[in-house]
Amino acid sequence: MTPALAAPAAQQTLSLSEAETQKLWQLSRLAAGASEASALALSGLLLDLPKAVRTALLEFAEGSGDSGFFLLRGVTLGELPATPAVHHSGALRGHPTDGTLTLVADLLGSLVGYQDEKDGALIHDVHAVPGEEKRIENSGSVAFDFHTENVHHPLRPDYLGLLCLRQDHEGVAATRVASVREAVRHLTPEQVAVLRTPQFYSSYPTSFTRGRTGPVPRSGPHPAIFGPEDRPFMRFNSHTTHAADAEATVALKALSEALEAVCHNVVLEPGDLVVVDNHVAAHGRSAFVPRYDGRDRWLRRFYSVRSILGWTQHMMTRQRVIPTMEDIQGVL
Repeated sequence: MTPALAAPAAQQTLSLSEAETQKLWQLSRLAAGASEASALALSGLLLDLPKAVRTALLEFAEGSGDSGFFLLRGVTLGELPATPAVHHSGALRGHPTDGTLTLVADLLGSLVGYQDEKDGALIHDVHAVPGEEKRIENSGSVAFDFHTENVHHPLRPDYLGLLCLRQDHEGVAATRVASVREAVRHLTPEQVAVLRTPQFYSSYPTSFTRGRTGPVPRSGPHPAIFGPEDRPFMRFNSHTTHAADAEATVALKALSEALEAVCHNVVLEPGDLVVVDNHVAAHGRSAFVPRYDGRDRWLRRFYSVRSILGWTQHMMTRQRVIPTMEDIQGVL
């Protein structure tokens, strides 16, 4: 059964005016060839962003509120090729949407990639790939349950953005967003106390282990909920986070159920960009049926971090790309 669809609250959404749309498109075209340049090199373009866009995104970054997500509507997409059916097709390399996502990511923090994931790509194309329908990553089309991005990683993204280029054919696939700040209201104090203890382990996701042989490594122990009582944060992946004992396992199940109870099911339309606070809200995807006819669902994703530690920057072999887990393991 398709879940009921919840429209995001008005204060979580900015619909661009025609003038704002045109301005953002002009700046995106200028930034498109500079995704791997430093944020300093793009600072002039960031200052030229439409005031409403700058204000809304900076206010979201300063305090993402209870919902943990923000929706920007009316982004220009330009001409698009057929939806790819292979990994890393490069079909949109240098496309203005590269610039759009780079500018938004750099306004929130800094656009980054991970050397272990997709060879350090900074912009990820999210679409189904034939034969991978059941994979729990962006090449699949089955339901993808709640997760915070790169839950295993000590340098997890602070924000991620998903820009819709095409919907699925039926127009039913939802980006599912659920905030721990809303979910804790459905948990008992005892459950929250257990979830705050460092007794959880998170396996590396499949996007970080593609081609790897042997046991899947894991990170931990870590808490699933942390931070101030009135403004908690979350580190949780329903597919890969596991508990150390039976009591903690029950608490994790309760957290999953609480996230389901407060979920916002957002059906993105072409030109919609949803930005998620990765420490406040988990996200997921409802199932859809790809046809592999060049018109399938296609999103583009960015990661943004608010600050990059100095030692991390000096270890980067490529601008903006976080070093491998092997290189940084044990440092954090």
